[in-house]
This record gives sequence, C-alpha cells and structure tokens, in this order.
Amino acid sequence: MAEGQKTIVSNRRARKDYEVMDTYEAGLVLLGTEVKALRSGNANLKDSYAALDGDELWLHNLHIGPYPPAGPDNQHEPERLRKLLLNRREIDRLIGRVIEKGLTLVPLRIYFKGGRAKLELAVARGRKQYDKRDIKRREAVNREIEQALRRRR
Repeated sequence: MAEGQKTIVSNRRARKDYEVMDTYEAGLVLLGTEVKALRSGNANLKDSYAALDGDELWLHNLHIGPYPPAGPDNQHEPERLRKLLLNRREIDRLIGRVIEKGLTLVPLRIYFKGGRAKLELAVARGRKQYDKRDIKRREAVNREIEQALRRRR
C-alpha cells in the first residue's frame, strides 16, 4: 500500500477465487452520502463485479450502507450501479481482454487517495476447485518448511 492511501474495504475472497492477471486504479462516481458512508467504513465488496455497458465500465453489487446523519430524505440506494472512471485507452484495453480471452473484472479494494475514492480493479481468470486445493496444499507445505527452518535456527 502506497503512502497517503487509506483502505476502506477489501475483497479478500477475490485472490482465492481468481488468478489476478493485472490491476488498474479506477475512480468512482459517488454521491455525497456514499462518500460519507465510505469514510465511516460502511461498505461491502462481496459478490461485486465490473461489467461493460457499451463503452463504459460500471460496478455492480457494491453495497454502500446508508449514512444515518443524512436523514431519511437524503439517502442513496445501497446497491445502485456506479460508474468507473478510467482513461479511454485503459477501457479499450480492458474491453479487448475481457471479450477475447474470457477474463473477468473483479474489484479488489476501495481506498481513499488524496481525498478521492479509488477502486483497485483486477483483470482475473476464475480458478477451478482443484486449482484452489492445489494452492492450499502448496501454501501448507511452504508454511511447514518455514516453521522447520525457524526451529533449526
């Protein structure tokens, strides 16, 4: 994590369920109450994904809870579609990779950078169940090796 970034919420399951190929930093178009709710940590990235609609990127299923001090008449829809802000060149590159290679766009974390809400977006390939078991097995073996080396010292 770079200096000046405050992580609000991260998608911990994403790195287990997907093989991350590349990451991008995208801006989010948010309402005022959504920003306040994010600052209080009231968000959930579980089951969220980014999808293309024409030549724009949209974030689906991001849950940003209500901000109670705003009052009942000034609340936002918790799971509304949110537009992602990227350069045209980056969007074109993402469109090509998602359509041609069958990859998906998975949000990894939301953070504040310089007072603005940013989304770390990953181009990823879904892992099969046997891939997940193999990775768990390798991690367990590596953990045992590390422990044995620590005991030897």
